[in-house]
Amino acid sequence: MGTFEEKLAQAEAELKQVSGELARPEIVQNHERYAELSRRFAHLRELHDLHTQLQELDADIAKLENDCRELKDEDLRQLARDELAKARAHRQGVHDRIQFKLMPPDPNDTRDVILELRAGTGGDEAALFAAEMLRMYTRFAEKMNWQVEVLHLNEIGIGGIKEGIIAIKGTHAYSHLKYERGVHRVQRVPVTESGGRIHTSTITVAVLPEADDVEVRVDEKDLRVDTFRASGAGGQHVNKTSSAIRITHLPTGLVVTCQDERSQFQNREKAMRILRAHLLQRAREQQQQEITEKRRRQVGSGERSEKIRTYNFPQDRITDHRLKENLHNLPELMKGELLPLIEKLKAWEAAQISTED
Repeated sequence: MGTFEEKLAQAEAELKQVSGELARPEIVQNHERYAELSRRFAHLRELHDLHTQLQELDADIAKLENDCRELKDEDLRQLARDELAKARAHRQGVHDRIQFKLMPPDPNDTRDVILELRAGTGGDEAALFAAEMLRMYTRFAEKMNWQVEVLHLNEIGIGGIKEGIIAIKGTHAYSHLKYERGVHRVQRVPVTESGGRIHTSTITVAVLPEADDVEVRVDEKDLRVDTFRASGAGGQHVNKTSSAIRITHLPTGLVVTCQDERSQFQNREKAMRILRAHLLQRAREQQQQEITEKRRRQVGSGERSEKIRTYNFPQDRITDHRLKENLHNLPELMKGELLPLIEKLKAWEAAQISTED
C-alpha cells in the first residue's frame, strides 16, 4: 500500500485501540486522561467517517465510469458524464480533507503568537494600511475569543503605523495565523491622493510562535541594553523620561525596541518576549532544517520577499497568490472575517502535501 493508504490503516487500528481504552473504568475515573483520549477519538472518528465517504465515492465513480462506457442513449451517457465530473470533484475534496488530517502537526500549532506588521513601500499609505491590517487581526482574534496585547507601536501622525507588534493568546492561534506571514500588497486611491490615481503599497507580516521562558534562555552578557526617551504618541511621559528600551542580542545581531509603557521595567519585559520569540524561531530553523524545508514547499518560507496576497479596493477583490483565486467582499475581511480564507489555505496545504506524496 502507498503512504496514504498505510496512514489510513494505522488510523483505523488506532481508533479501535482508543475506543477500547475509553471503555475501561479506570480511564473514566482519570478525567485528564479521559479528556485526552476523547479528543483523539473524535479526531480518529472523523477520519473514519471521511474514509468511509471516500470508499463510497470510489464505488459511485466506478459505476458511473461503467455507465459512460455501456449506456447506448447519448442523453443518458451525458448525464452520467456530468455526474461523474461532480463525483470526482467531491472525491478530491474529501481526499484533501483526509490528507490534511493525516498531516503530522506543526509542533508550534498550539502556541500563542507574536505578530509583527511593518509598513513597506508606499510611504504614508503603507503605514495607514498597516494600521488597518493590525485592526483586522485584532478583530479576528476577538471573533476567535483570543486575547490581544499590544507590545509595541511606532505610530505616525495621520493614524498609520510604521511598525506594530501584538501578542495573541488563544487556542491554536499559531495554527491559524501562520498563513499570514509574508508580503501583503494593497491597491487603492490613498486619502492623501487628490488626483484619484490608484497607488500600490505593501506591508510585511511576521508570525512568530511565542517562546516560554524555560525554552529560550538568554545570557545577560549577550545583551546590550540602551535606554532613550520615547517618541510619538504616548501621553505626558513622552520625551520626559528615558523609559524606552532597545535590546541588541549580540551573538545574532537581533535588535528589539519597545517604548509603549511608562517604565523601563515594563518595556524591557515586553522587548524580551519579542526577542525570545525570534530566538526560538531561529533555533527551530537551525535544529530542524529538514522539517523547515518541507514546510517551506508546503506553505512558503514566510520570507518578506514573498508576496502572498493583494487587496484591490476599487474592484473589491482579494487575490491570494498561493490559492491562485480571487475572493470578494473586502470590507468584511477587513472587519476580521478571516476564517473562511484560512480554511481555504489549510485545504490548499493539504492538497500540496497530497501532490508530494
